[in-house]
Amino acid sequence: MSAPHELTALQQGRALRAGEVSATELARHTLERIAALDGELHAFVTVTEELALAQAAAADRALRERGRRLGPLHGVPIAIKDVARIEDVPCTQGSALLADEVSDLDDHVVARIKAAGMVIVGTTNTPELALPCYTENRLGPPTRNPWSPQHSPGGSSGGSAAAVAARLVALAHGTDAGGSVRIPASACGVVGLKPSRGRVSNGPIAHDVSGLSVHGALARDSADAAALVQAMAGAMPGDAYGCAGDLRAADPRGLRIVAMPEPMVPDVDAHPDCLAAVARAIALLEAAGHAVDVVEMSPDQGVADAFAQVWSVHAARQELGDEDADEAELMPFTRYLRERGRAISGVELHAALSAFRGVGQMLADMFFAGYDAILTPTLAQPPAPLGAFTSDADEAVNYARMSALMPYTPLHNIAGLPAISVPLAVSDEGLPIGVMLGGRHGAEATVVALAAALEEAAAPAAAAPPAALLG
Repeated sequence: MSAPHELTALQQGRALRAGEVSATELARHTLERIAALDGELHAFVTVTEELALAQAAAADRALRERGRRLGPLHGVPIAIKDVARIEDVPCTQGSALLADEVSDLDDHVVARIKAAGMVIVGTTNTPELALPCYTENRLGPPTRNPWSPQHSPGGSSGGSAAAVAARLVALAHGTDAGGSVRIPASACGVVGLKPSRGRVSNGPIAHDVSGLSVHGALARDSADAAALVQAMAGAMPGDAYGCAGDLRAADPRGLRIVAMPEPMVPDVDAHPDCLAAVARAIALLEAAGHAVDVVEMSPDQGVADAFAQVWSVHAARQELGDEDADEAELMPFTRYLRERGRAISGVELHAALSAFRGVGQMLADMFFAGYDAILTPTLAQPPAPLGAFTSDADEAVNYARMSALMPYTPLHNIAGLPAISVPLAVSDEGLPIGVMLGGRHGAEATVVALAAALEEAAAPAAAAPPAALLG
């Protein structure tokens, strides 16, 4: 058997069921690797060694039971983004204000992960309140990109993406309200799957009334990402949204795909490396028998403004203890967004959410009536250097810089649709570039199948970081 950390999550699961390795051995190997390498990477906030070894022991007991049917990820180590509640584990949400917060329950998504028999080895770093598209906060050093320690892993699920890219874990949980799974997936050369709205429960505490935020998966390949989303999926009491369809493998032959390489946000240009990755994806998909039409949509400032309004309200919803004193301790970008959010009226929020529904209807009528998937770059630029989005004293400038990086990803949050980022190229600087496939609501199986086809055709385009951080 290969070294455990070189196996994908599904391969680890098969090795466990075959008796080639025990869950305890795999957990110890993972914990030792985190201890050896994360001091430079800073992907983890809390390492849950005691919990992991207890869960691994329980997984081993289940593996020894004759005739017991176990899921494909039973006994596999996983990292959880430090925004999801795990009972008796700190949940800081990337904020120094919440450094001492310890969860008294499991979020529904964590309960699902535990029920699937996975082994939680720790929580991963995120920016404050998981708001921006980088992973820098006041809790400690920034998370570094395993491809280049001088570059950002993206965000807000940057710790999870970096942990997967550095082979610390094969699987990691993330959340995505505007691209926070797919942005770091592209930046770190891994796969990021954002499921449809309603596929995975946001309860019982963090229900998102805007419908933007969903739990997603970061993994080395699309099969692993789909397996994790399947394990996390399912309606729970109190959920406001549902999702029909399932993640079982779809037949990817002869699909119709619309490619939209140009950003739909005004005054934003895509980097040539990102456009070249889409051109390569088009060629590979056409060679695989799919039909691809290239369409240019007119930039729409109204949609960008609606997203900014709802995102600002999303930032302002977080309750603090002593509002005035605690507000002053927040990071400048967090305060900037919260101030904007508090200035938005209920009527303005209703108009923005109505615009979201209009976008979803437009996609259904204009695109998914005749196409099976939408292809775009994941990001408009290659991975950014650390500090690129915190260097200006004017947070409006930093917000504009972030918007220029991620003009493609929010569309799928706005409409509640599934999307997956797949590593497809490496820039001249040696940094990974991803492309994104989006589908109809509930059609995760279609985008996962197309992603798998790209992985097979493009391998090993962005298989592993060259950095010494891999160990």
